[in-house]
Amino acid sequence: MVRCMTTATIAPPTEAASSRRWWALVTVGLAQLMVVLDATVVNIALPSAQADLGFSDGNRQWVITAYSLAFASLLLLGGRISDLIGRKRTFIVALVGFALASALGGAAQNFGSLVGARALQGVFGALLAPTALAVLTTTFTIPRERSRAFGVFGAVAAAGGAIGLLLGGVLTETLSWRWTLYINAFIAVIAVVGALVFIETHVRTGPRPKLDVPGTLLVSGALFTLVYGFSNAETDGWSSVWTWGMLVVSAVLFTGFVLWQRRASHPLLPLGIILQRNRGAAYLSVLIAATGMFGVFLFVTYYLQGTLGYSPIKTGLAFLPMVVGLAIAAQLSTNIWVPRFGPKIVVPIGLTLGGLAMVALTRLGVHSTYASDLLGPLVVLGLAMGTTMPAAMQTATLGVERHFAGVASAMVNTSQQVGGSIGTALLNTLAATAATNYLASHGPVTPGSAAEAAVHSYATAYAWGAGFFFAGAVMAALLFRRRPATDTVADPAVAPAGEPVPVVAH
Repeated sequence: MVRCMTTATIAPPTEAASSRRWWALVTVGLAQLMVVLDATVVNIALPSAQADLGFSDGNRQWVITAYSLAFASLLLLGGRISDLIGRKRTFIVALVGFALASALGGAAQNFGSLVGARALQGVFGALLAPTALAVLTTTFTIPRERSRAFGVFGAVAAAGGAIGLLLGGVLTETLSWRWTLYINAFIAVIAVVGALVFIETHVRTGPRPKLDVPGTLLVSGALFTLVYGFSNAETDGWSSVWTWGMLVVSAVLFTGFVLWQRRASHPLLPLGIILQRNRGAAYLSVLIAATGMFGVFLFVTYYLQGTLGYSPIKTGLAFLPMVVGLAIAAQLSTNIWVPRFGPKIVVPIGLTLGGLAMVALTRLGVHSTYASDLLGPLVVLGLAMGTTMPAAMQTATLGVERHFAGVASAMVNTSQQVGGSIGTALLNTLAATAATNYLASHGPVTPGSAAEAAVHSYATAYAWGAGFFFAGAVMAALLFRRRPATDTVADPAVAPAGEPVPVVAH
C-alpha cells in the first residue's frame, strides 16, 4: 500500500530509510562526478581526437567550448525544470540523455558530429547538475547528516576536474580517446539504477507553477554570451570586437533579466534567493574558488607535461595528493568546522589557503622537482578547496523552500561554471602576454628561453590567481553573517502548499 506522509505520521527515520539516503548520495555523487569530470576528461584526449578526425588547431577549442556554452547557458532552466516536473524524473531523463550524447560523441566520425555531441552533453548536463544537488538538498535535512552528505558531494564537485585529468590520461593511453566519452554511458547506467531504487518519488499537491519563459530566454542568452565572450577572449584576445560585443550584450540581457524578475508573477529566480546575505556570499565564494581552481588545473597540467615531460597518466597521478587533501578537508569542514565556527570563519580561511598555495606555485622553475617544489602547494590547494567548496555549497542551499531547491542549486553550478570560464580566459590571456613580453626582452628565441618564458607565464597566472583568492577571502569575511540566518531546515514532510511530498511504501 502506498500513502503520502503528513505531519500526523512523521516518525524518526528508520535504519532502512537512513540507508536509502546514503545510497541516494552515492547515486547523485556519481552523476555530479560525471558532469564535472567531463569538463576536463576530454582535454588530455584532444590531441588524439584531432589526429583521428583531422580537424585544425583553430577548431580544437570548440570541443571544449561547445560543452561549456550549452552547460552554462541552460543551468538555471535545468534547475527550474526539476522543480516543476519532479526531481527523480528529471534526474533519470538527464542521465539517459547525457549517456546517449556521450555515446554519440564517442562514435563521432567527423568534427561536426563530435562538437554537436559535446553540445548535447552540455544540454543534459545543465539538467543533471542542479537536479543532483537539489535531490541532495531535499533528501538530507537532519543537520548532522546534511553536513556529512555535503562534505562528500562538495569533495566530488571540487575534485572532479583533477579526476577527469587522471581518467582522461588512463583511457587515452590504454584504450582510445573515444573512451573518455563512452565511459559516461557506464556511469549513467549505474546512476539510473540507483535513482530508480534509492531516490524518493514525490507527488505534487495544488496547482503546478508556470515556467517563466521571458526570464528563461533572458538569462540563458545572458549566460551564453558571457561564456562565449570569455571563451573568445581566450582565443582571439581582448582586442576582438566579438569578445567585447558579447560581454556588452550579456550585461544588457542580465539587466533585463533582473528587471523582469522584479515584476514577473512566476519568476525563474526570485531575487530573494541570491540577495539573502549568506547565500549570496556563498555563490560569490564558489565563483572565486572556481576562477582559481580551473586555472590551476590548466597551468599545472601544462607545466607537468611541457616542462617536466610527464605522460598523461603521470600527470593525472600527480594531482592525486591534492584530491586526498581535498577529501579530508571537505569532511572536516562540513562536519566540524562549519557547525562550530560558521562559514564566516571557515570560507575565508579556505580561500586564504588557496591564495597561499598559488603564491607557492609562482616559485616553480624549469629545474624544479615534483616532490620538493610542487607536491606541497598541491596538497595545500586541496585543503583549500575542501575547506571552501562544500561549506559554500551547503550554505548556498540551506533554508531554501523546497519548490525553489532546483533553481537555488543551479545557481551554485552557474557560479562554478562562470568562475571557471572567467578564470580560464583571464589567466590564459595574462599568461600569453607575459610569455610574449619575456621573449621580447630576452633576445633571440631558443629552446631554453622558450621554456623559461613558459614557466614565467605560468607564474604570472598563479600570481593573479592568488590575488583572486585573497580578494575572495576578504569579501567572504565581510559578507557572511557571524551566525547563519537559517540553522536548520524544516521537516521535508511538511512541504509548502503546492509542493511535492515523498511517497513512502508500506
